[in-house]
Amino acid sequence: MDLDRDAAAFLERIARRRTPPMSELPVSEARAMYRRQSRHFGGPTVEMASVADSAAVGPAGPIPLRLYRPQGLDPKQAPALVYLHGGGWVVGDLESHDKVCRQIAARAGIAVVAVDYRLAPEHPAPASAEDAVAALHWIAGEAAALGLDPARLAVGGDSAGGSLAAVAAIAARDSGLTLRGQVLIYPSTDNRLDPDLYPSRRRNAAVPPLTWAMVRYFHARHLPDPRLALDWHASPILVPDAAGLAPALLVGGARDVLHDEGRPTPTVWRPPACRWSGRPIRAWCTASSNSAA
Repeated sequence: MDLDRDAAAFLERIARRRTPPMSELPVSEARAMYRRQSRHFGGPTVEMASVADSAAVGPAGPIPLRLYRPQGLDPKQAPALVYLHGGGWVVGDLESHDKVCRQIAARAGIAVVAVDYRLAPEHPAPASAEDAVAALHWIAGEAAALGLDPARLAVGGDSAGGSLAAVAAIAARDSGLTLRGQVLIYPSTDNRLDPDLYPSRRRNAAVPPLTWAMVRYFHARHLPDPRLALDWHASPILVPDAAGLAPALLVGGARDVLHDEGRPTPTVWRPPACRWSGRPIRAWCTASSNSAA
C-alpha cells in the first residue's frame, strides 16, 4: 500500500537531510530531534479557552499535567480525555504533543489532560505505566476541582502512549473506575521483542520513522529486563481477562511496524464487530466492553 502523499513528502525531506537516524543518537539528542520533528505535526496551533499546567500525585513524586479547554466547554463538568504521548517511553513530552492535544480538544469538543510521565532510561519500566495509572486515578478523583465530569472520562494515547493508555484502562477496570472509552492510536500492545510475532514487524521493518531498529533502541532503554514484557503492565495485549474493559477505538497505520499488534483479532481483542476503513489509516471501533484494549 502506498504512503499518504503528505507523509511520503515529509519522509523524503528527512531523507534529503542525511541526518543520522534516531536509533544512532544519544538519548539527549534523540529527544531534541523528536521535539524538532513534532513541530511539523498536529496542524496549526489551535487557540484554546484556557491551557493550565498542574501536577498529579505520583508514586515517585508529582506528575506534570496540562489541561486544555476549547471554546464553549462546560466549565464545571466537561467530558475529558486523559492523553499519554508517544515516543517509545524514551522521548516526547508535553511540548511534543501540544498541537495534537489542542486539535483533539477543539475537534471533539472535550477537555484534554496531557500526562508527562517519567521516561526511560532514567526511569525504565514499570515507571511510565505506574505514572499513567496514578495520573488517571488522580484526575478522576479530582475531577470536580478540575471542572471535569468523572462520568465522562476516557483515556488515550499514541504508540507508546497507546500502550500506556491500554494499561491504565485495565488498571481502571480492576480498581472499579469506570471509563467511557479508550482511544488507542497505533498502540504498541506487545513488547516481547520478537520480530516474527507479527508480520508487520518484518513487512514494515524499514519504513520510517518507527523502524525495527528504532523499536530495538527504545526497548533497550525502556525494558532492560526483557522478562517484564511478559506482563500486561508492559504488554497489555497479554492481559489474561478482557471482560469489563472500556470500549476502544483503535487506529492503525497500514505501513507501521506496529500495525498487526494493534489490530483486533477474535482471539485477542475479541470485539463482536469491527469496521475496516479500507484506507491507508485503518480504524476499528469496538462497541463492547469485551475489547482487550
